[in-house]
Formats: sequence, structure tokens, C-alpha cells
Amino acid sequence: MSDQPPVVGPRTEALLAQMTLDEKAAVTAGSGFFELRGVPRLGLADLHVTDGPNGARGSSFLGSGEAEAVCIPCGAALGATWNPSLVEELGALLGDETRTKQSRVLLAPTVNLHRSPLAGRNFECFSEDPLLTGKLAAAYIRGVQSRGVITTVKHFVGNDAEFQRNTVSSEIDERTLRELYLVPFELAVKEGHTLGVMTGYNRLNGTFCAAHPWLLTKVLRQEWGYDGFVMTDWFSGGDTVGSALAGLDIEMPGGDRAYGKHLAVAVADGRLDESVLEAMVTRQLNALERMNALDDEPGPEVNVDRAEFRALSRRAAAEAIVLLRNDPVGEAPILPLAPSRLRSIAVIGQNSARAQIMGGGSANLRPFHRTSPLATLRARLGDTVSIIHERGCSIDRTAPNLQGDEIAAANGQGGFVVEVFDNRDWVGQPIGTTSRDTSRLFFAAEAIPGSGPEFSVRATTAYTPTQTGVHSFELVQISHGRVRLDGQLILDGVTNPPPIGGSFFGIGSEPMTAPVDLVGGRTYELVIEMQTVAGGLFSGLDFGVRIPPDPDGIARAVAAATAADVAIVVVGTNDDWETEGEDRTTLALPGDQDALVRAVLAANPRTVVVVNTGAPVELPWAAEAPAILQSWFGGQEMADALVDVLVGDRDPGGRLPTTFPVRLEHNPSFGNFPGSNGSVRYGEGVLIGYRWYDTRHLPVLFPFGHGLSYTDFAIGAPELSARTIGTGEGLTVRVPVTNTGSRPGSTVVQCYVAPHQSRLDRPTKELKAFGKVELAPGESITLTFQLDDRSFSYYDPAQPEWPALRQYVTGMLPMTADTPRRTEPGWTIDNGTYDIVIATSATEEHHRATVTSGG
Repeated sequence: MSDQPPVVGPRTEALLAQMTLDEKAAVTAGSGFFELRGVPRLGLADLHVTDGPNGARGSSFLGSGEAEAVCIPCGAALGATWNPSLVEELGALLGDETRTKQSRVLLAPTVNLHRSPLAGRNFECFSEDPLLTGKLAAAYIRGVQSRGVITTVKHFVGNDAEFQRNTVSSEIDERTLRELYLVPFELAVKEGHTLGVMTGYNRLNGTFCAAHPWLLTKVLRQEWGYDGFVMTDWFSGGDTVGSALAGLDIEMPGGDRAYGKHLAVAVADGRLDESVLEAMVTRQLNALERMNALDDEPGPEVNVDRAEFRALSRRAAAEAIVLLRNDPVGEAPILPLAPSRLRSIAVIGQNSARAQIMGGGSANLRPFHRTSPLATLRARLGDTVSIIHERGCSIDRTAPNLQGDEIAAANGQGGFVVEVFDNRDWVGQPIGTTSRDTSRLFFAAEAIPGSGPEFSVRATTAYTPTQTGVHSFELVQISHGRVRLDGQLILDGVTNPPPIGGSFFGIGSEPMTAPVDLVGGRTYELVIEMQTVAGGLFSGLDFGVRIPPDPDGIARAVAAATAADVAIVVVGTNDDWETEGEDRTTLALPGDQDALVRAVLAANPRTVVVVNTGAPVELPWAAEAPAILQSWFGGQEMADALVDVLVGDRDPGGRLPTTFPVRLEHNPSFGNFPGSNGSVRYGEGVLIGYRWYDTRHLPVLFPFGHGLSYTDFAIGAPELSARTIGTGEGLTVRVPVTNTGSRPGSTVVQCYVAPHQSRLDRPTKELKAFGKVELAPGESITLTFQLDDRSFSYYDPAQPEWPALRQYVTGMLPMTADTPRRTEPGWTIDNGTYDIVIATSATEEHHRATVTSGG
């Protein structure tokens, strides 16, 4: 905690001295959807912000737009790296990318915990463990802010699901908050030194996070010493005076719903002291001054596809891939593959030909490139190995967008040629031409630079279906759209707009569908037209095509696997199933993928299964599969990284950042997720993730921290700097590690603390330090872990009424000696014995050593 007020920069001080009341109030609300409001009179321009967390997407909202960006691995994949140094490098990449998008604020990282495997944005978050999450978040923040870009760590706090997120109350007791859900934010502030925090949509114990004085002032500012700004998530907040007094500085986006001019009125009529408003503005301007951002001049976005950024993203994707199983088949494991000994590979699964590289929602961006595992395998091995592909089954929830080889623009490039008209009716000559690489057409304030708020677009491509039969065309729109095929009107949302549905965060229409009989291999002219609608925040539509169902898909996959030396089955989800705005309802893989895997395993024992998801799924065939890789949503370089791991060019560097349960009912949040009657009760308390499975002795499919290597490691016994620990004291733990195998590789050594007894119930053990090493054959290193008194503590919420209660009872009934109880809340170390557990997963322990505490 810092008792000193933050140092106010000279530019901030000068600006404040010149600003009028109305100008101070104005900068508390955005000027547009992704802009902070400036003061033009004083030379302070509006400042752009951009979404993360897996890229700085710029203006290409929901993956459609002019801006292209590097797509790094998703949050859960970064969690799987267990590598803060790598994450800091990626943060610097994102900071540089943010600057190319003419932005100074990156809306990231997301550090909510994996409380339930069904939470819709788990892919965006790092881990189920608060320490792992917080250490990676701090590294991410240091990297981004080293490039003059502010991070806004989010969503503060308890926004651990999408269910009724705008109104739900997360009911979390203080001990659970202090030991789990606040920890990543605390580390983001104390070790990452973030200059921005974004509040959650939700309520915390009945009070909206954007108007929560205990959260924003007592904990964040007074206890942690935070001196940056606090902003809302988009369209949250709503209490003018209450939020200002609680510690909220900025309401987003623009629109002056509760802040802006309303704060000037509140000051003028005496409901709010001007000093409160001035403090809010000071925190915002001071943060920008610390990034040297106050004098930025507006400029155009640029797309800079850097080779070194591709290489870093590829390395990160490989470090995230978890080798879950690699059992011998015959004399040796299947992985790594030896291409020189292979004549044929069967590549099976929808995601093998259309890899899912990111989740859905605001994190979605337009990547610089997108390659599938199938295409990459053909490019790398196709000259010497016959590669056969079968789709097997469909996993789609909605009709997928057209992309890749099935569409070709007239300019010779993939995708669509998009003509933009400066009217709503496609009249006259287009004022400009652009392109899109998918059939999602989405626009913010303008279609292209220079177009006005009213415009229309015509997107044209040559569409070549791969199959013959009845295809289902599907159109979902925000504004009005229509679709023509070879000149024939197929779908018309202009003449007869459909009603509002649940797409596009609740502002999109219900889907319109039409069956269309197509001939595989024939090329059709496909034209999609869209026009703006007055008063809309966005303009856009989604067009997709469902191919004819294939009753023989699994049989053909089995035939391909039977004939091949090795089968690679890629199963998974997509951004229909894992997305912002909606939680999953099941852990099962969509479609018939489980049946597909079982059939292929029966046909060819030399089968590798790749799981392309952002969160855990049920794998009922896991015991039958000799080799399983978890690739996550690995970003734009995922396919190359996956092939690197498959053929042994890279060791699979990932370790699970979250537990894979045997079944959903075993999860600690089951029965208290996603909530009901406007609230969600965190009934499992401090027993989240592995803490629950460990303490309750429940079996898991794959434990937290698990992951295999292509080499072997010897983990030596720990050396402790002391055998006692007390309040204010630390402990150094040194662990020798040796690569005893014949290949270079990596491992993650995990240090847990396990109390022998405790006055309050505690988890069996908790992660308190970790270290990742990459070693050559025969190489050794000693890892050093620093544990402090907090590593051995729990948060005691105290019982302030205990002395009076004890006296009351004693007056009626003599009491014997009682265990001492705290009357003031705080971190507590119980007297007793603690084990230092050295492990390579929550269930794979190598050594234990004991220390004692005398209080």
C-alpha cells in the first residue's frame, strides 16, 4: 500500500489548470466507440483504443475490416506456456502492433479465472490458478507498456461467465476473493504496474463493479496503491455520482449515458464536489502522460506483417501445445513422427482443413494469414508423403462463413472484392474498392476511409463448392442485406428484414435460410449486398453455407485411416461454441466427433488426436488413443507450430493451465454455475480447479500442470534456505533439473505448499512458484524459487463480534479454552508444519520437504 499521492506530470497539471468544468466532465466519457475524448481547444486529440487480448485488431471488429493484425495464441494457450518471459515478449509485440493501429490503449489482458470449464470466455483467460494467471498477466502488461501502450487488465472482478453478465451478481465471500479472484489483478498492479483497469459488467455481492467503492477505492487504490485509471466495459456502468465516488474514471463507449455532461451537471448542482471530478481526470491524463501519449496526432492505421512477429507467434504456439498422451505402439511412441519412414498420412476432421485459431467475440480479428494443418502438412511433407483428407463429420452450430480456396475474387486473390457506394442504394460508381477474406461483412462508422455514415457495399466472388447437392445458404444481418447467385436473388433481408435474434451480442437478426442445389466443382458468381440502417451503431452481416450432410463421412474417414501409415484426427470446437456472450452447455465435442475418433482408432492404432479447443472438453476415448495433443486456439501460426511438434522439430512445450475433468459433474462449480434468479453463488469457496479435485480426492482426466515431453528429466530434491517460516520472513527453494534424455526439450517444475493442519479449511496444496526450463541432452540447471510469508498464509475474514459473543455465552455457561479467533481480518500463518511439494503436475509429485512456522 502506498500512502503517497501519485506524482502528477507537468503536462497533466498544465492541462488541468486550463480545462473548464465542461471539458473535465467531457473527457470522462468516450468520444466514439473506440476513442477516448480529447480537448481540441488545448491541442489534446481524441485517442484510439483497441481490443486485444490475442492481437491489436484495430478497426476490424469481429474479424472483418481493413485492419489486419498478428493473431497470437489465445489466453489459455499462453497459460499453457507457463513462461512469463515469452509472454512478456508477446506483450511487446502487441504493444508495437497497437501503435500501428494508431492506438495507445490495449483492452487486455483478460485475467478472470477458469472457474467452470463451460465459461464462454475461458479461451481468453490464462488459467484456473490465480498465481499462474497473475504472473503471466504481469509479464504481458510489462511487455505491452514497454512500447508506450496502456493495458486495461479486465474484468474486475468475478466476471467468470457470460450468463446474464450485464446484471448478474457474483456472490463471493471475502476470503475467496482475497485468495483467488483478486490475486491476478493484485499482481497486475504490483508487479505489472498496469495503468488501466476495466471493470466487469456484473455486480459483486449486489453492487455493480463499476460503482463499487470497496473494490475500486479501498482494495484497488488504498490497499494496492494503484494510481492508474479505471474504465467500464462497453455499455456497463450507469450511476453518475455513485460511480464517481466509488472510483470509476471513464465510461465507454461515447454517448454520455452516465458520465460526460452529466458529471458537469452533478458538480454544478452540488451533488458532486469538483475535486472528485478533477481526480478522475488527473488519473486519466497522468497515465497517458506517462506513456508520452498526450501529444499524439491522429493518423491512419497501417498493416505491418513482420517476419519476426510471425516467428515469435509460431514459437509461442509450439510452447503452448500440450502432449497429453504418447504411449508406445509396438516398440515406441508414435510421436514424434519420422516423415522419412512414412508413405501416407490420413488427415481427418473438419478443423484439420479449417483450423480454429481464435475464439469468438470482441477478441476476434482479421489475421495476416491463416493456414490449416492439412495445408501445412501438404506443403511440408507432400512431396514425399501421400496425404489424404476426409472431413468425417460436421461440427458447425451455424452455417460457416466462406473462406479459403472455395472463394476467389476477380482480382486473382482469395476472398471478395468489395465495392463501396456513398449512398444506401448501390447507385452510381463506387467511391472505393476494398476486399474481405471471408463472407463476414462488418463495418463500424465507415466502410472505407472517407465514406460517410450512409453507404452500401457490394461484395463479389467466384464460389466453387466442393460437393454436389442441396446446400443451405444462411444470412444473419445487423443492417440490411441480400444474396444473389448467378444473378438470382436467393436471400432478401432488404425487402423483408427478419426480426432481431441473439447474434452479434443481441443486435443481429434471426437467420434467414434458403436451400440451393449446387454442383461440386462448378464455379458460381456470388454477390452479397449490404446497406446501412439509420441510427445503427454498426453495419454488417454474416453469410454462411452449410454443405450437404454426408451419411458416409465417418466410413470414408475409416477407409482413409485404414490405408494410411498414420492417421491424424483433428477434433475441436469453433467460435460458434466458444465465444464472448454465451457459455457452453456441455463439455462434449460438437457433432459426431467422438464417434469419428473411436472409429479411426479402431481402424488404425497409429492414430494421433489433436484437440483444437480453447477450453477443456470431454474425451471419452482418451484411454484408447495412444497420442493426444492439445493445440488450443493457437493463433495464426498454429498450423506450422503443430507440424513442428508432430515431426519433432520442436518439443511440445505446453503444460495444462486448467484441469480436464472426467465429467462435468465433478467440477467444483457444478450446481452453482452459471446461476439463477439474477445471481451466481461461488459455493465452492477457495476450492477452485485442482484445489477441489486434490482436496476431495476426485479422479481427473488430465491434471493441472500436466504435459509430456519428447525427452526425460530428473528433478532433484529441493534445498531449502531455512526450516522455519514466520510473518515477514521468506524462504528460498533450489531445485536441480537435468535432461536425462537424448533430445532437447522443456519441462515445468511446480512448487506447491501443503499445510499439515489449519484453523480454517484449506486446500490440500496450492501452487506458490513455478519455473520453466529448456535443456539440451545431458544439460542441468538449478531453479530458484522465492517464497514469502504470503505463500504460507490464508486470508482470515475474522470474527469481530467474537469477544462480545464469548462473553455473552460465558455469562450463561462456563466455557473451556477455545481456539484463538481473529477480530481483525488479514493474512494469517498458522503455527505448524508445511510441506514444500516439488511436482510436474498437481498429481505427479517428485519430492517433499518440511518447514515449520512459529506464528
